[in-house]
Amino acid sequence: MVHAELTVAAIIKRDSRYLVIEEIAHGRRVINQPAGHVEPGETILDAAVRETREESAWRFNPTGFIGMYYWPHDDGRTTLRVALAGDVDDHAPDQPLDEGILTTHWLSRDDLALRSDLRSALVLQSIDDYERFDSMPLERVRHMGQAR
Repeated sequence: MVHAELTVAAIIKRDSRYLVIEEIAHGRRVINQPAGHVEPGETILDAAVRETREESAWRFNPTGFIGMYYWPHDDGRTTLRVALAGDVDDHAPDQPLDEGILTTHWLSRDDLALRSDLRSALVLQSIDDYERFDSMPLERVRHMGQAR
């Protein structure tokens, strides 16, 4: 049986730099976008806004759909990651960050490409897709059933 995890990632660019978080994941110090799991009853957009606030203390305003990434793991899990473009505002610097989050950074794509501590290949792939393709309208992210 395949265990699938639906995750979201916020791709936020400001002045040629991307908002990333530094966190401890699986015992390693890594760099990732604000990202996380979609909770039961939550929409993909709501999850991206919540995760960005919890991990960076910024309010995320989604503006477009970048891509969807299917990632099977060696242990049998599968991650389906939805990357959304957007902007941030309303920074709350005194807000405690999620457990495991150390700090945030604004780094260029070139700086990120030189790092050996990216959480996964999805980090750079999402940024490359953001830079390479036009994002799709958020209306293309459909929510069926109970989530609103």
